[in-house]
Amino acid sequence: MKLSIIELGTVAPGSTEPQGLADALETARHADAAGFHRVWFAEHHLSRMGASHHPELLIAAAGMQTRGIRIGSGAVLMNHYSPFKVAEMFAQLEAMFPGRVDLGMGRATAGPVIDMALQRDRQHPAQADHQQQVLETLAWLYGAFPADHPFAGNPLIPSLAGLPQTWLLGSSPNGSNLAAGLGIGYTFAGFINPAGAVPALRHYRTQFQPQGFGLTSPRAILAVNVTVAETSAQAQRLVGSAKAFYARLRRSGGAQLPAADEAERELTTTEREQPTSIVDGQWPQFVAGSPDEVRATLEQMIELSGADELMVQNLIADPDDRRHSHTLLAEMFGLSPRH
Repeated sequence: MKLSIIELGTVAPGSTEPQGLADALETARHADAAGFHRVWFAEHHLSRMGASHHPELLIAAAGMQTRGIRIGSGAVLMNHYSPFKVAEMFAQLEAMFPGRVDLGMGRATAGPVIDMALQRDRQHPAQADHQQQVLETLAWLYGAFPADHPFAGNPLIPSLAGLPQTWLLGSSPNGSNLAAGLGIGYTFAGFINPAGAVPALRHYRTQFQPQGFGLTSPRAILAVNVTVAETSAQAQRLVGSAKAFYARLRRSGGAQLPAADEAERELTTTEREQPTSIVDGQWPQFVAGSPDEVRATLEQMIELSGADELMVQNLIADPDDRRHSHTLLAEMFGLSPRH
């Protein structure tokens, strides 16, 4: 089982955004040494919880500080950017770190203010053209424009030996349809839509059609929020930060990540007792527990979804606890350390 990490640049309680970025790079170095397959960096704008605003910058920095782990975006928000810019950026990253770069493409709204600020053309409403944005990006990377297209015949970096892996990130059936139809990798955000993971990943696998964009067979990742500690009680305490963060979002629409003790005081009984394993067939938003408990849940998720790879996210407030969770995961799944 390949095991990977999605890194948010989490800002620890009482810390700063610069320290959150430093922690993100330390996580990349730690994951590389522990044998994780990839580390992806998120794109969150004006977030007070996460400092990873532009994944391309962290990819470049992490590439310089790691040796074998794949590095990528989780995800570039394609609704805001030029496909040419994205394709050329990731081709250049691939030239810098050959055979290690992943282009994860997604879309999201960050609210009317940020969405407007990210737009180049503010005279017209943003277009719902996600499929076209992704397809044009692939066409730039693979030189796949029709011969009569005005962009044809303009390779990005002609001497580039390889290309970044391309992935579509989503949390709904729409994403699985698009990824399968384009014949590229697909990553499902199980921490956003736990109930949708199995049908979306199964649909992607059955509908996959190779289109010459690097894959001849489906390649699927399941992304899950995971907290592991030495004991179940310790894990439940740590995952309280994630539960309280989302509770704050529901109440106010914006939030910083609370420390575990602060979260314990804020959570209602219902929020605190939210399941962290599969109960009566219902997948949890957060998986938490001792190594044996977490492994049992994750193995069941992999079996049910048919995913080829597991990508873990967490919102553990203390960076040392966060990396210890990663260490326990690496040991659970028998990852081979890199020396």
